[in-house]
Amino acid sequence: MTVVGVDGCKAGWIAVRRDPGAAPSAAVFASFAALLDALPADATVAVDMPIGLPDLSQKGGRGPEALVRPLLGNRQSSVFAIPSRAALYAHTDGFTTIEAWHVAHRQASEVAKATSDPPRGVSIQAFGIFAKIREIDAVLIARPELRRRVFESHPEVAFCRLNDDQAMRLPKKIKGAVNPAGMAERKALLCRHGYIRGFLDRPPPRGAAADDFLDAAAMMLIAGRIASGEARPFPDPPLADRFGIPVAIWA
Repeated sequence: MTVVGVDGCKAGWIAVRRDPGAAPSAAVFASFAALLDALPADATVAVDMPIGLPDLSQKGGRGPEALVRPLLGNRQSSVFAIPSRAALYAHTDGFTTIEAWHVAHRQASEVAKATSDPPRGVSIQAFGIFAKIREIDAVLIARPELRRRVFESHPEVAFCRLNDDQAMRLPKKIKGAVNPAGMAERKALLCRHGYIRGFLDRPPPRGAAADDFLDAAAMMLIAGRIASGEARPFPDPPLADRFGIPVAIWA
């Protein structure tokens, strides 16, 4: 079975793919739908993006976030709470100016506060991926059959599970810049799970950053664990949103 790990990137989505009997490959796609259309019908996909949106956001997130944070020690801040569906869809237009972007962020925060208990706004980091969350959400609403093939994961949870449930010691980034020591720690772990170092050391495809590439590589291993029945969902069994989309972080 083809297994694919996916992460969002500047140009859209980076996918690390392994077909039966073949070496892994990497490519960037402009849209999540285009990525899925390029795959075999039975491919298993693990993606670093929230899947399944709450109508009311509660303390700690949708449920999966609160379960995986204790696993991560100093890395737990990488798992942030997802606001309500209404906040995610408060603005769906593109932004032509930074001022418009900030206005939209403030308005989404107000909607988030009105649909959360206790009231909570939207972080800049979370707002920055709203469009990508909506992209996956729209695909899974329109094509329910994909819910058996497309699974949410999280890189730091993936690295932890692949490392015998020990969180990574070093951060991938420090103050927004890639941390070479943290990247090397993760590459060494990925190599223990079958990757060739030369593949991980190559420049990422155009439009993706080095950490996006590494995260997608980890996601591919989780897709393999899901396909083989080794992966565990948090929570187990998964929850579901009002569209019936499963809500769980797999690793």
